[in-house]
Amino acid sequence: MRVFMTGATGFIGSAVVEELKAAGHQIEGLARSDAAAATLVGWGVAARRGDVGQPQILAEAAAAADGVIHCAFGNDFSQYIQAGETDLAAVTAMAEALAGSGKPLVVTSGLTARTPGRPSTEADAADLDSMTAVRGRPEEAALAFAARGVRASVVRLSPSVHDRAQQGLVSMLVAAARGGGFAAYVGEGQNRWPAVHRRDAARLFRLALEDAQPGQRLHAVGEEGVRLRDIAEVIGARLGLPVRGLTPEEAAAQLGFVGFVAVTDMPASSALTRESLGWRPEHPGLIAGLRGDYLD
Repeated sequence: MRVFMTGATGFIGSAVVEELKAAGHQIEGLARSDAAAATLVGWGVAARRGDVGQPQILAEAAAAADGVIHCAFGNDFSQYIQAGETDLAAVTAMAEALAGSGKPLVVTSGLTARTPGRPSTEADAADLDSMTAVRGRPEEAALAFAARGVRASVVRLSPSVHDRAQQGLVSMLVAAARGGGFAAYVGEGQNRWPAVHRRDAARLFRLALEDAQPGQRLHAVGEEGVRLRDIAEVIGARLGLPVRGLTPEEAAAQLGFVGFVAVTDMPASSALTRESLGWRPEHPGLIAGLRGDYLD
């Protein structure tokens, strides 16, 4: 399959590229710089110059491909709302270009459902009444094209997509610990974050491209929920730092963007994903990685 990818040189996208190549797919990646284009070419990937903020370029690339995987999203959290608007425009442009084709469109999202008292599942729609709407609106826009002849699916990523190089939002907690001299959790630290290894997430993107049903939500969740206190304690132990519980107000002031997320309890199930696509996480869990070589 000829696959157009955004975010192909990113932390997750680069692992998806390796997964797709190993399965025999051909890839064209969006490159917003000469350096990114050179990186793609070095990997044996065709490069198309452009940016996710250029919907026309995205539409042209999507129309010429057999399928699309959209991994790009802004990583400047001071521009988080604006990144969501750009993402919505990008998803809409590519989906419109694929309308009526039956081709796959795989869109990256977060765990956008809010289900207090129970883990969220793939059957739960995105919460569009809070900050989750930043990722939730593009998610819903993509899935709506299932009724317009696009095999659109969404991969919802855990807040910690991890390997030795990065650990998603947990990397922010590590950076805050190193900068502040202590590892932190909020309140009693009983709130939970799902986690998934980067390689397991990449395999799910390939399976979604190949076999996801139109309108399907998929959860890249290897671990349903890892307690924030457990994360803080292993960070403190590995870095030789004390561990402290913060109030929500202290967390917002001292931890930056991740402080607002650190108060959330967001366990999530991937049972439906595993059942429908035969996806089975195989790599080490988050705490095992943190205790191992992640913080070396």
